[in-house]
Amino acid sequence: MPKPKKQKFPYLLGSKWTAQQKVDGWRHFEVINRKNQGKWVYAEMISSCDPNVKFWINAKILQDREFWEPGWQTLHDIQANIETQNNSAEEEFVGYRSQKE
Repeated sequence: MPKPKKQKFPYLLGSKWTAQQKVDGWRHFEVINRKNQGKWVYAEMISSCDPNVKFWINAKILQDREFWEPGWQTLHDIQANIETQNNSAEEEFVGYRSQKE
């Protein structure tokens, strides 16, 4: 008997996420549904503050920390993450520039 395929994103349903940029005016979302379409997995997101704000997103995008953070983050945490990302990008650029000189 063939071994069943490992499910992609097994903990997706019910997971909570914070958008780095507002989506329809909100940042905090929860996954309320999932669907598989071929090799892709999609998550239906709902705003924790406005149940009328719902959308489907490719679950792979949730892994990109530039757009989404797992869990519900405070505005202070979001700003700290942005500053950290900006500092890292600046350090990379300075390192790149010094290599060119």
